[in-house]
Amino acid sequence: MALDSKVLDTLSPASIAPYIQHTLIETGLTRDRIVQHAEEAVSYGFNAAMVPGSWVPEVVEVLRGTGVLVASALDFPACGVMTSRGKAAEAQSLVELGAQQIDIGVQVGWLKSGLYDRFRDDIAGVVAVGVPVKVMLELPLLTPDERDAAVELSMEAGAAYLKNASSGAVEVANPTSIAYLAGKVRGGVQVKASGSIKSYEQAASLLRAGAVLLGTSAGKAIVAGAAAERGY
Repeated sequence: MALDSKVLDTLSPASIAPYIQHTLIETGLTRDRIVQHAEEAVSYGFNAAMVPGSWVPEVVEVLRGTGVLVASALDFPACGVMTSRGKAAEAQSLVELGAQQIDIGVQVGWLKSGLYDRFRDDIAGVVAVGVPVKVMLELPLLTPDERDAAVELSMEAGAAYLKNASSGAVEVANPTSIAYLAGKVRGGVQVKASGSIKSYEQAASLLRAGAVLLGTSAGKAIVAGAAAERGY
């Protein structure tokens, strides 16, 4: 379900904050940096703080009672390398630590090999842990028929959100990919845009195309109406 037309008609840099999942997925993060990131999510009014699973407990402590969600990702950034059992077990661990949403990489190789049941069941194993799951579809790596299959299989598996890509290394988030997903989802499934979202103009175009969430590390610049030099 896309955002209400009244919301889209009144978009401004500051009004985009509630749709941003403030993302920090890097190597060598310290506790101080993670705590700062979570505090930023609160002060800017972002939807969620997206952090590595190893730091979920610290973020839970900062965000408790604030209304800002705790989100994490798995089988990422090297998507599609975990076993399905391992992915489901890690998802269960994240939920026990306090994660409220999980973004997951997909098994693109299984999809391209026609192993549709394995592709779907890999997602379903994470969905079974009971929190909303966002599926990173890596659209640029797929043929048109594979894209359609990935969308249908993800929805069959119970995904709550579909994403165009895992990061800007795969695709810079764009209205064409988001509109494609928005036109395919049904049954309450929604769309999250991800991939080098660095400016208010880009963010607004993605929301207008049908996204309801934006995954970006450049949220502070976006809500200030500026363009970030870097972002993922």
